[in-house]
Amino acid sequence: MNLWRSLKSLLFPVVDTVPGEQAVPARGTARPSETAGGSGGGGLHRADSGRRPESEPELPDVDSRGTVYPQQRRPEPVQEADLRERERRELERRERPSPWEPVVLERPVSETAWRTRPPESTTYRPDCVTDGWSTGFFTIRAASVRGYEHRFRGTPRQDDIAVAHHEATGTVVFAVADGVSDAPLSHIGATSVCRSAINGMLAALDGPEVEVDWQGLLQQAAWQLCEQARLSLRLPEVDPRVADEQMATTLVAGLVRPLREGPVVEVVQVGDSSAWILQQGGYQRLLRTKHSGDGAVYSSATDALPRVPQVKASTGVLTPGQVLLAGTDGFGDPLGDGDGVVGDHFARALAEPPPILKFAHDLDFSRETFDDDRTLFVLWPHWPKWR
Repeated sequence: MNLWRSLKSLLFPVVDTVPGEQAVPARGTARPSETAGGSGGGGLHRADSGRRPESEPELPDVDSRGTVYPQQRRPEPVQEADLRERERRELERRERPSPWEPVVLERPVSETAWRTRPPESTTYRPDCVTDGWSTGFFTIRAASVRGYEHRFRGTPRQDDIAVAHHEATGTVVFAVADGVSDAPLSHIGATSVCRSAINGMLAALDGPEVEVDWQGLLQQAAWQLCEQARLSLRLPEVDPRVADEQMATTLVAGLVRPLREGPVVEVVQVGDSSAWILQQGGYQRLLRTKHSGDGAVYSSATDALPRVPQVKASTGVLTPGQVLLAGTDGFGDPLGDGDGVVGDHFARALAEPPPILKFAHDLDFSRETFDDDRTLFVLWPHWPKWR
């Protein structure tokens, strides 16, 4: 009997009603208005023109993507005027020059040279490198950027740079190299001689005399270049002729010591990379460049390692307000004698040490016909140390 009552309550549920209200039919039963013969005439009738009874809660609305909009609130359609405004803002954003676009000095390089292709190299060669730090006596910035022609042709950056600090003496040592364009592996040669020169200067400063044999330093760098060619080309033995054909490179190597009389500079040169003193917007050459004092230009033929010429270090003491620069001809050629727009640009940019990335950005300027790799080292002494 109890089982029968349980089944009866499930099959025929009793609906309780509240006085004054219409009973809500049990689930599965039809509403009166939906049955034939109900109030309003025969046939199927739409209850309240599609509106749900107020006693039922409103169901959330769901779009085709499954997004739920409570209380049937849908996003308002985008007006045509709003679309036009969005398009206008996007166009302005695209036309507005980015702060990281290359600085244009007078006329820019050709638009076709703006396309950057990956370098075709068997070793990793980044488009640009940059560095910067400070010691108790000096602040340095260094950068090497691929030229527009090499970017367009997909050839690697042939310049390189290396900088180090000798902690025991406070000396900063640096090397800047420019691989010869006709040598297909000159970018490897530039890296090799920079590292060799830095290691040689640091080793000399560790010695009892704390002096650098500059002629011996260049000979060591040349030997390292020949050995690198043997390894890279898998030669049976060292061959200077092959190293010259495949990896020839220029080199500027130097150091700055913090001595009592001031920052003492020593620097040597093989090839057309050079060094300058910047002071009050003017540039003084420390080494030979392609431009002589009367505006004449040296021959395009240049010395390059592994051929080692006889050298004599250029030495001097920096005075307050002076800044030391060393760079490849990719910087030196557009600089010229320093009286043009490039000289003005760097006189402003180097008035004080810029942020590291901005230093590289300034070096990557765009000026018509000057599309070679550019490498630059800059040193600012902390002059209060000498007062």
